[in-house]
Amino acid sequence: MKRLIIVRHAKSSWEFDVIDHERPLKKRGVNDAHIVSNYLKTKRLNIDKVLSSDAVRAKTTAAIFIENLNIDKSMVELRHSLYDFAGRDLVNVIKNCDPSINCLMIFGHNHALTSFANTYGDTYIDNVTTSGVVIIEFDINNWQNLNKGKTIEAIFPRDLKS
Repeated sequence: MKRLIIVRHAKSSWEFDVIDHERPLKKRGVNDAHIVSNYLKTKRLNIDKVLSSDAVRAKTTAAIFIENLNIDKSMVELRHSLYDFAGRDLVNVIKNCDPSINCLMIFGHNHALTSFANTYGDTYIDNVTTSGVVIIEFDINNWQNLNKGKTIEAIFPRDLKS
C-alpha cells in the first residue's frame, strides 16, 4: 500500500516584477499554508519523502508544511521537473520513486495536480485550490505500478476557516 499526498503551492503574489518561477507567496498564502499544515498534524501521516518543485512559491509552501509537521529536512528534495503544469513530469517523478517510500508528499502546481487527482483518484475534484491537499492511497507495492487509487481526503483552506 502506498500513500501520496499532493499539495498545491499556496497563493502567490503578482505584485513583484519577477519571472514566474520566482513569484513569492502572498500573506494570505502563508496563512493558508499554516492552516492546512496544522490541520494535517492531526492525521499522523508518517511521511517518508517530500519532493517539491523548485519554484519559490512551491518550496516556500513546502517549508511551512515541513516546519509545522516536524518533517526531517533530510527527507526533502527539490526537483525542477515538478515545475510542471501539464502533469507528464509529475507522473514520471512519482513512478520513479524508490519502492521503500510508502508515504510520499509532493508540492507542485496546477493544472498538473488537479489532473493527477482526477486521473489517479476515485473522486472528481473541480480544482485543487492553492494550499489544497489531496491524499490518495494505492494498492501497489512499487510506484512504477501506479494505477487508479482511492481518494482518502481533499482538504482546502476554505473548509478549515470558521
